[in-house]
Amino acid sequence: MDVAALRADTPGCETVVHLNNAGSSLPPRPVVEAQTSWIAEEARLGGYEMVERHQARIDEVYRSISRLVGAEPDEIALVENATIAWWQAFQSLDLRGKTILTSEVDYGSNFITYLQAARRAGSRVEVVPSDASGQIAVDELERRIDDSVGLIAVTHMPTNGGLINPADEIGAVARIAGVPFLLDACQTVGQIPIDVGSLGCDFLSTTGRKYLRGPRGTGFLYVNRRRLESAEPALLDMHGATLHGPDDFQVRPDARRFEMFEASYAARAALGTAADYAMAVGLEAIGGRIAGLAATLRSRLQEVDARVHDVGTRQGGIVTFTMAGVDARAVKDRLGARSINVSVVRPSSTPVDSRRRDLPEMVRASVHYYNTEQEIDLLVSSLADVVR
Repeated sequence: MDVAALRADTPGCETVVHLNNAGSSLPPRPVVEAQTSWIAEEARLGGYEMVERHQARIDEVYRSISRLVGAEPDEIALVENATIAWWQAFQSLDLRGKTILTSEVDYGSNFITYLQAARRAGSRVEVVPSDASGQIAVDELERRIDDSVGLIAVTHMPTNGGLINPADEIGAVARIAGVPFLLDACQTVGQIPIDVGSLGCDFLSTTGRKYLRGPRGTGFLYVNRRRLESAEPALLDMHGATLHGPDDFQVRPDARRFEMFEASYAARAALGTAADYAMAVGLEAIGGRIAGLAATLRSRLQEVDARVHDVGTRQGGIVTFTMAGVDARAVKDRLGARSINVSVVRPSSTPVDSRRRDLPEMVRASVHYYNTEQEIDLLVSSLADVVR
């Protein structure tokens, strides 16, 4: 990996030390150009006319995304964000009176939807405990499978720490049981290699703005073909379905049934470019470099007496920590004044895990492959200054 060339291809590297990639990564130049050139041409041609002229380019986005995750183009829906992708998948299932199995590190927004399903449909939510390493206890997940289980929904990598859940093992349990498996891969697509066939998930949701380095306002949903026969979106329009007279309609046969007619095609074009860019760099190389930088950062934080809160057997690029006597938000603001971007993760973002481990607000520094050891040096030295 030619890190210097990749940094030169990333305009933001000239102005900031960006360690907030779990929030929104710096886009590379081709992604920026794909979006801005589309907008410029659309302004001259008209929105509908632009789509008609460049339909082949739009279709290629589906092929790029499908290659990224090992799917087929007709199994991909392009949506506005990861929340919409996840929600559309969840709401397509009949979970009335069913049990939803999830993990301790699932995202707070997902828990809101679980609880809403419990109120509205009599669903039951069971949180499978973590094992000693902090990841979901797969053996306990397997023990909880019975005829009442209607869904296994797990976050691949939580927002509040470095662990990566064993999605392939979860998928194996789901396949044997015949239970739908929804994987929230918001933090892992673009960070590590993803193959939906190997993972065994029926649905996978993600965003464009995080490790994939795409634009904000983009995301996609993978839906396995075998689930398309029974998974009907809760929200449909004339893009996702066809009217056959005033009293009948038919849902389209592919995953695009989960889309809406209106969308930012400029952003979608840039999302396809981001997928191509990641594959050109190489997901194995990306994953290895991110894991290495994160491990270095966790080790270096000991020099300034930071307490690292990451758990898990397999860890990725999210590093969370606290500084004794200094509020996490104050640390973030003081680093920001030095053009070092980090974020703050709140306990409510992962409510079960935060309560179990009694986690406070934490500083989150999330590395990407374009970050450098020198930037880690700068972060650590700056932390030594801001806590004085």
